[in-house]
Amino acid sequence: MRRVARKKPPGSEGLSRAEARRLALAAQGFGRPRPRRPGAAEVAATIRRLGLLQLDFVNVLVPAHYLVLFSRLGPYDRSLLDEVVYRRREFTEQWAHEASIVPMEAFPLLHHRRASHRVRPWGFEAFLARNAPYAARLLEEVRARGPLTADELREPRAMPRELRHAWFKSAARAVLEAHFGRGLLAVHERRPNFQRSFDLVERVVPAEHRGPPPERAEAQRALLAAAARAHGVGTAADLADYHRMPVAEARPRLAELVESGALREVQVEGWRETAFLHDQAADSRPVQAAALLAPFDPVVWYRRRAARLFGFDYRFEIFVPPRKRRWGKYVLPFLLGDALVARVDVEADRPRARLSVGGAWAEPGASPERVAAPLAVELSALARWLGLGEVAVGRRGPLSRPLASALHAL
Repeated sequence: MRRVARKKPPGSEGLSRAEARRLALAAQGFGRPRPRRPGAAEVAATIRRLGLLQLDFVNVLVPAHYLVLFSRLGPYDRSLLDEVVYRRREFTEQWAHEASIVPMEAFPLLHHRRASHRVRPWGFEAFLARNAPYAARLLEEVRARGPLTADELREPRAMPRELRHAWFKSAARAVLEAHFGRGLLAVHERRPNFQRSFDLVERVVPAEHRGPPPERAEAQRALLAAAARAHGVGTAADLADYHRMPVAEARPRLAELVESGALREVQVEGWRETAFLHDQAADSRPVQAAALLAPFDPVVWYRRRAARLFGFDYRFEIFVPPRKRRWGKYVLPFLLGDALVARVDVEADRPRARLSVGGAWAEPGASPERVAAPLAVELSALARWLGLGEVAVGRRGPLSRPLASALHAL
């Protein structure tokens, strides 16, 4: 009888760094080809795979959450995101990693996060405490009038002094944000200028997700399990960061998940800390990806993890003074296979209808000639998706010239 060798489960004897990268990228949706015609089902499935989609509306290129989906799906109709989130109500906005879109079933899991807003002695909560009658009146206005934006609500006659230099610069917005953080209001929709309209939570979140919330420990286990599924493999700090959970609170919950069999402890080559492998982690097969990553993509948003997995030191420099920037204002990492091989400084030059690449750099050990062609293809696809006519490459960075040649060849 012929003996058939069985494939060992991932992590049974520890993981190489390459295996950890492949598991992580497969968990993030890069282990499969992009769909030909991504529709609402693919958009929804991608967000569910990630567990959350961090929101960011900086529009140098395109709001970053749209780019996270493009990295995995390729060109898709951006209106589909509004369709699955705000019309079908499959998802909702919550504070999760930062401001994020999460599956609707995650709403009760974040109850303890919302409850913590009620005891904070600073920020929106401090403003709410000092202006309780005004806050109560705005909540009643929403109850009576339906979904409202901050601009549709009356400001107090005298603008409170503490708002004059605050980023929200509006008493109405401060109150709406505070009620949202507490779980009294939910985001009904995004208006064309991305402004949020708020409604009572019971008119946005279905009843089945508004029942008695799970205990804090149970909710934390569920959130950490979701983070592990999205990571494939990660340390306690990696998994805790996904939903901004204190590591000290995450460690006992992770031990309980290991005991239940949902996670497995493994050692990863070169990692000082023990890692946790999700029980549904895929085989660490080679990844055939070519994608530009948003600054707030889960693959790179935690700087220490990106350095451990890819040897890639990534800092988003948009808030760094221009003279102190090393790479540029809006720099995207380029994923090729299972490696981050380059970074490009990009901007949508809308008046000239072109995608401007101010600079391009290959990572150490990556051949510029090997990187240039697939990067040119991806930049061209991105430009078309954004309705821009061409890709214009500047002179900064040694990858710029090979990239310009590859684009010309296209």
